Amino acid sequence: MNKQKKSNKTIKSNKKQQSKASTTSKKIVDDFLGKFIKIPPGEFSMGTENGHLDEKPVHKVIISKAFEICATEVTQAQWQMIMDNNPSSFKGAKLPVENVSWEETQQFIELINMLSPTYIYRLPTEAEWEYAAKAGSNEDYAGELERLAWYEANSGGKTHPVGRKQPNAWGLYDVHGNVQEWCQDWYDSYSGETVTDPTGPKSGSEKVIKGGGWHSLAASCRCASRVIGLPINHYFYVGLRLVRTPKEPN
Repeated sequence: MNKQKKSNKTIKSNKKQQSKASTTSKKIVDDFLGKFIKIPPGEFSMGTENGHLDEKPVHKVIISKAFEICATEVTQAQWQMIMDNNPSSFKGAKLPVENVSWEETQQFIELINMLSPTYIYRLPTEAEWEYAAKAGSNEDYAGELERLAWYEANSGGKTHPVGRKQPNAWGLYDVHGNVQEWCQDWYDSYSGETVTDPTGPKSGSEKVIKGGGWHSLAASCRCASRVIGLPINHYFYVGLRLVRTPKEPN
């Protein structure tokens, strides 16, 4: 009889712990990762005629489905909570995490997706990133650069807490500066054709990095700016921003 009572107590305790773990996981992932902005479907002109050769030709891109992108770059506190480390060169809980490889971002995202009961998280595609950064405009910058970005002229040679500058028209912070951001795509040149929901080539050797950083000149902070990085490499000016989509019910 006593053994049966003890067994029942153990079962109740385990269920309680599982319930608490589930609640904690949801809070960590869906609250702690910050505010996400719902981006509507639409179309835009990707690239620019005012930039480098790899930003040309300007071409029409159709984003057929809405998606949610985080208003801010992933912070060191967020990275630390999930990965239990902080490789950043500039230390501070509210500073954007940097010095993380593309491959490490995938590990970070995999752990988040194991925890989240509600969303699937990933890096944005290059097209999603630029579409969200331009926020309905086809200009090179989403507003006055000095108000929008920490870059070479005003950063003091370091990163700054996320979300302190003015957001773009859709509510995204730091797309022009602070740190550059990894995208999901393998790098390739543009074909110039109209494309729908492009995801880049199926394979490659280098990943796309978008936006400007604390070290960037103004010309490198354009929405269309794109550079490349080896997925195993660490750069003390490159971080990440997350996109999420709802998980389908089982």
